[in-house]
Amino acid sequence: MGTFCSVVKFENLQELKRLCHWGPIIALGVIAICSTMAMIDSVLWYWPLHTTGGSVNFIMLINWTVMILYNYFNAMFVGPGFVPLGWKPENSQDSVYLQYCKVCQAYKAPRSHHCRKCNRCVMKMDHHCPWINNCCGYQNHASFTLFLLLAPLGCIHAAFIFVMTMYTQLYNRLSFGWNTVKFDMSAARRDPLPIIPFGLTAFAATLFALGLALGTTKAVGMLFFIQMKIILRNKTSIESWIEEKAKDRIQYYQLDEVFVFPYDMGSRWKSFKQVFTWSGVPEGDGLDWPIREGCHQYSLTIEQLKQKADKRVRSVRYKVIEDYSGTCCPLNRGIKTFFTSPCTEEPRIRLQKGEFILATRGLRYWLYGDKILDDSVLEGVSRIRGWFPRNCVEKCPCDAETDQAPEGEKKNR
Repeated sequence: MGTFCSVVKFENLQELKRLCHWGPIIALGVIAICSTMAMIDSVLWYWPLHTTGGSVNFIMLINWTVMILYNYFNAMFVGPGFVPLGWKPENSQDSVYLQYCKVCQAYKAPRSHHCRKCNRCVMKMDHHCPWINNCCGYQNHASFTLFLLLAPLGCIHAAFIFVMTMYTQLYNRLSFGWNTVKFDMSAARRDPLPIIPFGLTAFAATLFALGLALGTTKAVGMLFFIQMKIILRNKTSIESWIEEKAKDRIQYYQLDEVFVFPYDMGSRWKSFKQVFTWSGVPEGDGLDWPIREGCHQYSLTIEQLKQKADKRVRSVRYKVIEDYSGTCCPLNRGIKTFFTSPCTEEPRIRLQKGEFILATRGLRYWLYGDKILDDSVLEGVSRIRGWFPRNCVEKCPCDAETDQAPEGEKKNR
């Protein structure tokens, strides 16, 4: 099948260093624990050699593990695809629409952004994911999203096996009294000895694996729906933030223009096919992109240049209205904020009511920016940078630099 034609290729042995990071270590550890315990428990609950159903169950477990690991390593080692060092547009006149990266000594191609972790300009960059210790972008977006789909499905299957194993193994080991219900884990001695003994240690390990499986299903499942939402709109997380700032700029200066996202083809199926293909290789070359009718090839990069020139839009100013402790997953900020906490190595920042924040990017329920510690708000000599929940801040009606600008001047900008 064409889906399996793309194989993981190591450019050099240096790529193996990606495994030496807390993200892959934790991710692979969870996969190993859930898969191993599911296979052990399936032998106890549904011995694969006795029935056809047992054989199918065991083969499905192995299949989940193989597909999850295949897409995980594909996303990690194939990588997002980087803009070639020293890249320039074919038409030299187009360079006026592009930003120049001093680190890569190249122009940033449309939809590309520089990643500080990878130290390269990434094609169609969505985000840097610590769980694969690599960026999610043009080349590995499909593999990364398939991993986000397969991991919860495999965990649901494993969780079912864990529950059924504990039920079947403990069913005959319950001792009922008038006032108590007592588990007798030594009752296994009265039964035919199983191939793998199910004692107190096995029960605790199965319970622990069940917790991991359910937690992974919730967390990774929500990430999958977020990714599919932006894929069907042919956007990335970064482009969604650029679009939000574009609308803010137009509204603030009361301009007679409408920002139209140039890569939205108007069809979810067309957007889907740009990422997922039978060959496993995404459409295009990662540098040139099809655009909707009436848009310019560099519409998005032109908007980025406008936002970069406009200090007010480049960093949207917010005022803290509620304290935030700086915890990774705050329970007191709401369920949606708790479950959509950014999966990144970037820190959270502690906020106190009355402080000011300059937000540079964000998600639906989270923002990223600088907490201003100096009185010079727009100078920002001293700042702390990180993520914080949206619902503990409110957007300032105007910035210190622009709130006294006359109405006519705003329109001219």
